[in-house]
Amino acid sequence: MENLFDLSGKVAVITGSTKGIGRAIAEQMALHGADVVVSSRKEDACKEVADAIEADLDGRGGSATPIPCHIGHKEQVERLINETRAKLGKVDILVCNAAVNPFYGSMMDIPDSAFEKILDSNVQSNHWLSQLVIPEMVARKDGVILIVSSIGGLNGSAVLGTYGISKAADMALARNIATEFGPHNIRANALAPGLVRTDFARALWEDPETLKNATANSNLRRIGEPEEIAGAAVFLASKAGSFMTGQTVVIDGGR
Repeated sequence: MENLFDLSGKVAVITGSTKGIGRAIAEQMALHGADVVVSSRKEDACKEVADAIEADLDGRGGSATPIPCHIGHKEQVERLINETRAKLGKVDILVCNAAVNPFYGSMMDIPDSAFEKILDSNVQSNHWLSQLVIPEMVARKDGVILIVSSIGGLNGSAVLGTYGISKAADMALARNIATEFGPHNIRANALAPGLVRTDFARALWEDPETLKNATANSNLRRIGEPEEIAGAAVFLASKAGSFMTGQTVVIDGGR
């Protein structure tokens, strides 16, 4: 029987993968055989996580290579992809996970600089990354692009409005890629996690009462864990998900 979730021989670049959802995706893709690139702004953090993944694999699965990158700078994004090709030969899977949210509050109060930073980091960087890897995927007639969005892209918010706008745009980006490049066997999907136990969402789960309120409308009545998002990423990147494209997969405990 064939293992539909096997990623052996695939090279996966995962941005924002030194903690939280991104790290869990890197760990699980490596465990399923992929050679993963661990990337975030700080070189030491990338190396630490890559070394930890390699140690945990202990000869099983794929490998982990650290390549730092600040997604807000185009020259660093280009270096990330070029260095991946130089070290690993290709990019089969791109996971756009890194994101920022420097503002919490009313849309009436957000400075232009914060608005621009959110859209640059959460949308434009994913566009850049996709532009860089799509040509080789077209030539190979195979490739997967995953964008980690959020249920914030589906729901309105009085305090995270611009973040939600960026995440809705990420869903549209995945659909556009799927539509334009599907005839070349390139699949693109978005993941829309709900509340997950990450540093990014710490304010919503660290206090027990806040967590209770935040999960009250969830069918499972609990917070999600990073590996529960990583499992969906492995599915979408593997043969198991090979007929799925242009979709936003909501993983929010039934909220």
